[in-house]
Amino acid sequence: MKKISITTENISKSYGNVKALDNISFSVKNGELFGLIGPDGAGKTTLFRILTSLLIQDSGNAEVEGYDVIKDYKKIRKIVGYMPGRFSLYYDLSVEENLKFFATIFGTTIEENYDLIRDIYIQIEPFKYRQAGKLSGGMKQKLALSCALIHKPEVLFLDEPTTGVDAVSRKEFWEMLKKLQKKGITIMVSTPYMDEASLCDRVALIQKGKILEIDTPENIIHRYRFPLLAVKSEDMYHLTDDLKEFRGAESVFRFGDSIHLSLKDEKIDETGLRKYLKNKDYKNIEIKKIEPTIEDCFIANL
Repeated sequence: MKKISITTENISKSYGNVKALDNISFSVKNGELFGLIGPDGAGKTTLFRILTSLLIQDSGNAEVEGYDVIKDYKKIRKIVGYMPGRFSLYYDLSVEENLKFFATIFGTTIEENYDLIRDIYIQIEPFKYRQAGKLSGGMKQKLALSCALIHKPEVLFLDEPTTGVDAVSRKEFWEMLKKLQKKGITIMVSTPYMDEASLCDRVALIQKGKILEIDTPENIIHRYRFPLLAVKSEDMYHLTDDLKEFRGAESVFRFGDSIHLSLKDEKIDETGLRKYLKNKDYKNIEIKKIEPTIEDCFIANL
C-alpha cells in the first residue's frame, strides 16, 4: 500500500459570513497526481494556502508528509513547492536571477538540482537574461515551476497553473507534470478546466467549499446515471429554455456549439424529442447520443 502524502480531516474556513471550505476531508497518496477541480470561488486557493502553511484553518486537521500544517509549518515549507495561481516572481529580476534567488533561500544551487528542472528550464534558458515581467504567459509559467522545484520538494502544489495560458503551453505543461510524477514527486494541482481532470490519477470535484465526489476520472464518468444527448438547431437562443420544458429532461446546459440534455429515463427516445422540437417550429434539428465528460458529471452533482 502506498504511503499517504497529504491528509485533510474536516477542514473548514470562513471569511466573515462566507464559508470558503466546509468540512473537507480527503487524502493523496505518495507519487500521485491529484486534481482539485472546480470553478472560481469554489475554495481551491484557500485549501492550497492551508496545506502550504500560509493560512490557518478555522477547524479540522491537515498533514503534509506526516507534518501538521500548523505545528510543523517550518518543516512543511522546506519540503513543498508551491506555485500560486498568480505569477508572483520578481518582475524586475531576470529569469536566471529569480531562479538563483529561490535556490539560495533553500540553501541550494541551480547546479545541484539542475537535473530536476532540466526539461523545463532548457525551454527558457535562451531568455535567462530577460526580465521575468517581459516573458510570455507560457514562459512565466515554466519559470515559476522551475523556481518551485529548485529545492527538490517532496510535494508540489500548483494552483491553477494553466489559467490564461494558450492551448499548446497547457499541453506542454501537463507533459512536464507527468515527467515530474515519474521522479516520485507527489503533485496536487487545481484547475477550473474540466478537460484537465482526465490527466490526473484521481480528482476531487469541489463547489462552494464542499467536495462533491472523489475518484478516478474514469470511475466518475462511469457512474453518470443519465442518458445524454447533444442537441443543435438553427435557433440556439431559445432552444435551452424549450429543452428544459421537455417532459423527459433531467438537466439542460450549453456546451460549446451544442446543448447537453440529460434524460430522466432511457425509454425516452430521440423520436419523441424530435417531434417535440418540430412542434415548436425548430429547423435543422441535430440530435446525437454522446458519452458524458467530467463537466457533465460535475453539473450532475450540483
